[in-house]
Amino acid sequence: MPTLRRAYDRKIASGELRADAAQAQALTALERLNEDLTAGAPSLFRKAAPVRGVYLWGPVGRGKSMLMDLFFATAPEKSKRRVHFQTFMQEVHRLIDAWRKGDGAARKARFGQAKGDDPIAPTADVIAREGRLLCFDELQVSDIADAMILGRLFEALFARGVVLVATGNRPPDDLYRNGLNRELFVRFIGMLKERMEIVAVRGPNDYRLDRLRGHSTWFAPLNARTEAEYDAFWTEMLEGAPETGGSLEVQGRKTHLPRAAGGFLRAGFASLCDQALGAADYLAIADAFHTVFLEHVPVMGPDRRSAARRFVHLIDALYEASVKLVVLAEAEPDALYSYGEGAFEFERTASRLHEMRSEDYLARVRD
Repeated sequence: MPTLRRAYDRKIASGELRADAAQAQALTALERLNEDLTAGAPSLFRKAAPVRGVYLWGPVGRGKSMLMDLFFATAPEKSKRRVHFQTFMQEVHRLIDAWRKGDGAARKARFGQAKGDDPIAPTADVIAREGRLLCFDELQVSDIADAMILGRLFEALFARGVVLVATGNRPPDDLYRNGLNRELFVRFIGMLKERMEIVAVRGPNDYRLDRLRGHSTWFAPLNARTEAEYDAFWTEMLEGAPETGGSLEVQGRKTHLPRAAGGFLRAGFASLCDQALGAADYLAIADAFHTVFLEHVPVMGPDRRSAARRFVHLIDALYEASVKLVVLAEAEPDALYSYGEGAFEFERTASRLHEMRSEDYLARVRD
């Protein structure tokens, strides 16, 4: 099996990657972790020694997931698991639900134990048995139910010797920013900083932007060809990541987003603009996702003024947050709302939609 460094150097030599000081710093941290995992491995005569994990954070397209994938593929640790964070949390909720609803026999069969009311310890036991090394892609917390669980769950996992590697777009202190009851989430942030080496991967090369450059981000008019091209671009940008779905909670109301994959969201115009959503919902979407694929945007007139107004609020939120936008629409921006009451005001939105297709906008870095 090639070492992590050798696998990375091959990508440089092949031209797939360019030399990047920020990636080199992350590589050093991951190599250190490999050494610690080997030195602290459990044996017949000793328990596993505590090992400090690694958290890679930075803007989209800087190679964080690529580095973690290389690390996972080359890590000598045999008991390891790589999973998307949202998929992991769905599993956690299912385990907690199974403990709460199961009788003694069902608990014994699933968890190997049956006593107690608190589901966190038996859930942590199941997860710890599945892998000593746990690798998360796209650690992003937007759901209050997840936020309330994570502190206690990871306290239990770390106590059981689980080592965590994760990627994210934000430093730990910015996770679940502006979330409800965030003070209860701070415990988890503290554990991340204590139990993980925090590495910023903020190099100059945006590899995902390389795929956006020169590629149309506006597909129109609506027909079989543009639909197929739009679908293919979505698949290309996901790079094999699963559509795990997600939900956002805004002012006590949940919005389900079935076609989410980490920082990517694919949604229809009807689901975002024909529903009773407001500016706060769109700000939450802009906060949670770095790239939005919006499909089936219709040509609108005064009879769809409410939907057009919501569309304006959505585009404003995405624009201000530097979210990348890919659109499948019936027409070009200038023709989406060209007559009737509100058409003059829509010209500003059309202008923003044109700008969001430009290379300058695509090169903007989110805060």
